[in-house]
Amino acid sequence: MREYHLAVIGSGPAGQKAAIAAAKLGKQVVIVERNPDVGGVCIHQGTIPSKALREVVSYLSGVRQRQVYGAAYRVKEKITIQDLTFRTRRVIEAEVNVVRDQLIRNSVDIEAGTASLLDPHRIAVTTPDSTVALTADKIIIAVGTVPDRPAGIEFDDRRIIDSDGLLNLTDVPRTMTFVGAGVVGVEYATIFQVLGARVTLIDGRERPLDFVDHEIEDALYYHMRDQEVTLRFGERVSRVAPSADGRVLVSLGSGKTLTTDSLMFSAGRVGATENLNLKEMGIRTDHRGRIKVDEMYRTDVGNIYAVGDVIGFPNLASTSMEQGRIAAMHAFGVDAPRMSSRLPYGIYTIPEVAMIGPPEQELTKSAVPYEVGLAPFRELSRVQISGGRGGMLKLLFHRETLKLLAVHIIGQNATELVHIGQAIIDHGGTIEYLRDAVFNYPTLAEAYKAAALNGLNRL
Repeated sequence: MREYHLAVIGSGPAGQKAAIAAAKLGKQVVIVERNPDVGGVCIHQGTIPSKALREVVSYLSGVRQRQVYGAAYRVKEKITIQDLTFRTRRVIEAEVNVVRDQLIRNSVDIEAGTASLLDPHRIAVTTPDSTVALTADKIIIAVGTVPDRPAGIEFDDRRIIDSDGLLNLTDVPRTMTFVGAGVVGVEYATIFQVLGARVTLIDGRERPLDFVDHEIEDALYYHMRDQEVTLRFGERVSRVAPSADGRVLVSLGSGKTLTTDSLMFSAGRVGATENLNLKEMGIRTDHRGRIKVDEMYRTDVGNIYAVGDVIGFPNLASTSMEQGRIAAMHAFGVDAPRMSSRLPYGIYTIPEVAMIGPPEQELTKSAVPYEVGLAPFRELSRVQISGGRGGMLKLLFHRETLKLLAVHIIGQNATELVHIGQAIIDHGGTIEYLRDAVFNYPTLAEAYKAAALNGLNRL
């Protein structure tokens, strides 16, 4: 039986950073990974392939340059699934090599197999051929999540799929329906619309992205409708079944029906905790298999921690990495700062959406005296030069102290631009700094100065 200071179950962003943080403290560490290679869902099914897919679609379709060269502009006339998977596979291979190299350089052992907890210190690692037992002083669970598959839906991984199965399509459907307009649903809906599919997006909520500033959310929906995406919000799916012609028949609770070549369910995700024996260990989970933890990511069993998507919101690779690092440091008695509750958020739709800080509706509800500064992207020279399609940067700041409270962006490079606002907010900066700062010209970052001037003019 092999003995370690720390055993990490799962090699996604949370598990990887936890293992490396402990190794840098001089601890003997092992990572247990059930998949053929390291990286977890993030690299193999989630963040990395979906963002690589978005990038190649944006390039080959020519969507970013159509304002300059016309609506008919294409880099490639007919884009195939092979075009898309060629690039995504290359990116995945590169990322796997980076993660494996980092683990090896930090002397982290990698054990292939499915882990299950035998007691608070012992783990059984099972493969088709054998079972290996490990012991560890501390254990960190970072197994991530899997797509939730609603009962009664006949998934065939060809016509009726989940977000993991989408990457295995053999061709681009002529029509595509997405059930669930959360982050994953809207991202893939905009990607496949750009590919030329006629897209329908269904969600039972009237505002599926209700955590987004309403003005930005409305701008995204306006853009999607303008690109002929059909939005059916406030509608629930009552039945899904393969039709006789090889397509999919979808019935809605309102009595509407539609047929589609392919249907993707994006009904949320559940913790991949089925094989861990958590109940026997006395570790609580919620109805979606997500593990309950305290503010330092400890479970009900003191030496066992859980980090990443398996503990729920915010379900971001960026926050998962930090959770893993903090948990490993805390486990071995090293002071670690708590993660800020104010985090940047990005939605990789076409166009991108990004934010940090509360939306307008939250400030209004909390009776915070705020003012708004807006910068339409159409007024930025950089957007005209690069062929951008518009968008806006929106600043929310305190009317009395002028401190920057929030930044909300839709448009080109939004997920990069938001970090300028993050730095200013985290250091208690005011909108006057943005008014007086000199930005390179022409750049997208100039939007901050334009929005600051707009906001101060409102005062």
